[in-house]
Amino acid sequence: MSIVWSFSSLKTFQQCPKKYYHTKIAKDIVEPDTQATLYGKTAHTVAEEYIRDGKDVPPQFKYMRPVLEVLDVIQGKKLCEVKLGLTKNLEACDFNATNVWWHGIADLVVINEAKQLAHSVDYKTSKNARYADVKQLDLVAAGLFAKFPQINKVKSALIFVVSKEFVKAEHHREMMLKYVEKPAQDVARIEAALKNGVWNPIQGPLCKFCSVKQCEYNRSE
Repeated sequence: MSIVWSFSSLKTFQQCPKKYYHTKIAKDIVEPDTQATLYGKTAHTVAEEYIRDGKDVPPQFKYMRPVLEVLDVIQGKKLCEVKLGLTKNLEACDFNATNVWWHGIADLVVINEAKQLAHSVDYKTSKNARYADVKQLDLVAAGLFAKFPQINKVKSALIFVVSKEFVKAEHHREMMLKYVEKPAQDVARIEAALKNGVWNPIQGPLCKFCSVKQCEYNRSE
């Protein structure tokens, strides 16, 4: 059996297979937006409209302006909210294609064909980069290499717009298979769980905040 996965859904499975089952497979639990996620969505819209449309930054997000000004002067064609898809053979496909295996969205991509180079940016609105995970950048880079065959190198960054921290990585086309190797092993674990119907919960400090209330480890009440 095969699934369609993203970096965030894979993180959910790694955190707790039972939570993954209820939110991604059975879909009998819908996780509501929080104040933090709503704020993050608004910040992403502010960044997109500044880069794409030249729209000024609202006063409450003025702290983002210095970071966005740095991005705005990067040479190349700027693309916002780039939807990416990969088949199991690591070929490019549409985000919702029938044969899509992995999909993700790059917040900002700057293509410089003359240098066979792309810049890839993901905005983060958490307070600092303490828990930054660059594996997300690996997957996006693989998607970019498939979608843009003229690109041989990707300079990637998680940009924490609040703390103004840049967590950088550099990716090369010849390493594309390596970028998806470890995630693919975890995807195989999800496929095995689909086959045998076993979704064991994992107990952890976040259990009390989990939306899966029927789990034996949930102690929110």
